[in-house]
Amino acid sequence: MSGLALGAIAPSASSAPSYTNPILFADYSDPDVIRVGADYYLVASSFHFSPGIPILKSPDLVHWTIAGHVLPRLPFAPEYDMPGPHTLTDAVSKPVGGTRYAGGVWAPSIRQHDGTIYVYWATPDEGIFMAAARTPEGPWSTPVKVIDQPGLEDPCPFWDDDGTAWLVHSRRGAGPLILHRMSTDGRQVLDGGKVIVEDKANLPILEGPKLYKRGGYYYILAPFGGVEKGAQVALRSRSISGPYEWRVVLRQGATRLEGPHQGGWVETPSGQGWFVHFNSTGAFGRITYLEPLRWVDDWPVIGDPIAGDSAGQPVTTHPAPDTGKSAPSPGLQASDDFAGRTLGPQWEWNHNPDDTKWSLTARPGYLRLAAGRARHLVAARNTLTQILTGPTSRITTTIDPRHMADGQRAGLSLFGVGPSWIGVVRAGGRNWLTLSAAGTETRGPRIEAGTLALRADVSSDQTVRYSYSLDRGRSFGSIGAPIPLARFSWWKGSRPALFTYTLGMPGGFVDIDRFRVEPLPKE
Repeated sequence: MSGLALGAIAPSASSAPSYTNPILFADYSDPDVIRVGADYYLVASSFHFSPGIPILKSPDLVHWTIAGHVLPRLPFAPEYDMPGPHTLTDAVSKPVGGTRYAGGVWAPSIRQHDGTIYVYWATPDEGIFMAAARTPEGPWSTPVKVIDQPGLEDPCPFWDDDGTAWLVHSRRGAGPLILHRMSTDGRQVLDGGKVIVEDKANLPILEGPKLYKRGGYYYILAPFGGVEKGAQVALRSRSISGPYEWRVVLRQGATRLEGPHQGGWVETPSGQGWFVHFNSTGAFGRITYLEPLRWVDDWPVIGDPIAGDSAGQPVTTHPAPDTGKSAPSPGLQASDDFAGRTLGPQWEWNHNPDDTKWSLTARPGYLRLAAGRARHLVAARNTLTQILTGPTSRITTTIDPRHMADGQRAGLSLFGVGPSWIGVVRAGGRNWLTLSAAGTETRGPRIEAGTLALRADVSSDQTVRYSYSLDRGRSFGSIGAPIPLARFSWWKGSRPALFTYTLGMPGGFVDIDRFRVEPLPKE
């Protein structure tokens, strides 16, 4: 498939029902999207988390579920196994030492060509990669290194009408845009690349290019100006190699949404155009918005038109896409009772896990985490995380700490730079409730119960208040004051996490028998 269908139609103002942005109040940053048959699929950056490259599925572009991941593990370098030496602490964000914090998968793109689904991505330290599958749900092929060069970012493939294949990407630090001829199987580039767009004065920090073809024009949709304050530009040319003219097609306008950033264009079967993008939202990460896209004089206009401007501005509420499907999906997976033989698709480990130190079968119905040695939570392997859902969340879990060893820590965290957590510390043969913030631990009461319920209440002001229960969740007592969440952590938002590690000798473990996520109740 060389691009999207011709002749996009503006969404009808009389369509029903409506949707409200954001469509995903969750950190699916750098989204790209395609339609396969009647369904829509979205990929997003996953950085140092494993498995990598989540794939979301939707029947209507508004309601999404997690369909799986492209990468079972991150195979790119030994540092994805966190071997150390570790220079990080729970109080600092760098240097990252023997890890790949902020590395891993940057800005994937997803395309369909000749019956195959392709996903391309860059890792900033290793190169540009590709994996392929017959369906977006997988199974996915082993990654192929398409360009063996560090410092590249944001690749997007394109197959033209004559069958020729191309790859456009940027460089780390954003810009310029570089185009390569590529083998038709998408496995390697055939040249050193040509700079096709570079305009530091008018288009600074140009990144995230997505390449399409419509009506005889080649189009590149890309953000510029930076994540916090930037806008979207459309570039077009009659030749894929340029020269390209450009227009700003989405900006903040009169809205409160600063920096509507990086995304992808897709069409419904009826020809409506839509643009999925992210916006940076502090500790909740970069959350996902849906904008109508219409064509005026062979230029896209994204969002609500702005009088006297070529650009549109983000919508808040808008008639829903005409996809022919109105039944919402059940939503993003989050809660887990650990009753299955595999982890749910919502879970991602901080870096690659040590599979000898976790189990769903050692005690059926429980997740068992065994403690490895670490000095700090950010240097501990087998921290199990998922994406935080906003604008509020109540996260509750129950752990059995009876098999902990001296020096061991275990509990529930809002994980990121300067992580906070509530949990248990085993010291002197006793278990102690403990609250930690950016590496500073505060000891609470001694824990003598067989199980302990832990809770994290995340508020829209991007703080977390921790509490605990000794009576199986019937009543909770708070500990400490609300703690600010890490605003931005190695390119990701703050994440709920389950963890254990030890300052002493390995050997202890904890069993976790449920994990529940729900909106914070209104007071």
